[in-house]
Amino acid sequence: MTPLLAIDTSAAHCAAALHLGDRIVARVEPMAKGQAERLMPFLEELLASESLGWRDLAAIGVGTGPGNFTGLRIGVSVARGLALGLGIPAIGVSGFEAAGSGHPRPVTIALPAPRDHLWLQRLGETEAGAPRLAPASEAGEVMHGPEARELVRAIAAIARDRAATPQPRPAPLYVRPADAAPPRDPAPVLIE
Repeated sequence: MTPLLAIDTSAAHCAAALHLGDRIVARVEPMAKGQAERLMPFLEELLASESLGWRDLAAIGVGTGPGNFTGLRIGVSVARGLALGLGIPAIGVSGFEAAGSGHPRPVTIALPAPRDHLWLQRLGETEAGAPRLAPASEAGEVMHGPEARELVRAIAAIARDRAATPQPRPAPLYVRPADAAPPRDPAPVLIE
């Protein structure tokens, strides 16, 4: 099978992996901001390191979160745009699925969230519970998610497994509402 590119921008990083059939090549670049400007050159550098171009790709996997709101939108938008332009599938993979890949189930997965909280999801043998946000002190016995490099490698492997069957378009997985809210002031009155 031709190469699959996986992308993850769910936290303070740009992470990408190329699934090349017999191996997965992954890169991570930590960054607090600037993912929108850096992601495309970062992906091009990864492809070039393996002497590949965009047209060599068979599919694109993308981490759908949970995570940073802006980062999720950047990663999912890039994956969907590239897939549309290249005529290849885009496959969304949640951080919970990626973190739980290869582990016996049932298991509760914990991913880091802001303000000393964790995103939690119980993965059963055939289905998953609703994801939720919990204080880190109340998490109990959970399996913590992997570092960014292992997470994007798992996204690539899961996306490769799903690439042969039709998938819904990737969409960000939001566990809580955004911190930013529209202003509550009434709209200005126009004077004629």
